[in-house]
Amino acid sequence: MATFEILFAGFGGQGILSMGKFLAYAGMEEGKNVSWLPSYGPEMRGGTANCSVIVSDEGVGSPVVTSPDILVVMNRPSLDKFEATIKPGGILIMDSDLVNREPIREDIKVIKIPAQTTAAELGSRTIANMVLLGALIDETGVVSQESMLKSLADHGKSSYFEINKKALEVYSSVKI
Repeated sequence: MATFEILFAGFGGQGILSMGKFLAYAGMEEGKNVSWLPSYGPEMRGGTANCSVIVSDEGVGSPVVTSPDILVVMNRPSLDKFEATIKPGGILIMDSDLVNREPIREDIKVIKIPAQTTAAELGSRTIANMVLLGALIDETGVVSQESMLKSLADHGKSSYFEINKKALEVYSSVKI
């Protein structure tokens, strides 16, 4: 039995809530119990945004994630705010293009991905979130790549499907 408690955080407009939503749908596709709890400031685009996602083989008692197994951050303020909350032995996945400091924690696994650069090389900086989501899936196996692709096909914009697919699959070539 596995339970993954994940927190995605960054600025509004970076696709933070979308990452969580697509992951939750992929978990449902696999018959897992999921929760998705968005949180964002009143500024919306440009303000802070985060969402908690739980994917579990067991029941989910509360959608609130206060101590995530995995933290995905797309900006420095999110790292500053949430780094201390990661469970010991947890994973931090960060966009090294936008986070301009090293993590302080030494009891977690840190994965630095130049997501903005990678997304631009694929054709659009707007898919940086999908690059990080691909890293999360590859590192943890929380859901299968196939379930994530189905989630994108069923719940995302069809015009973005192919480029999002490339972003999800590129992780192995930018592993640092």
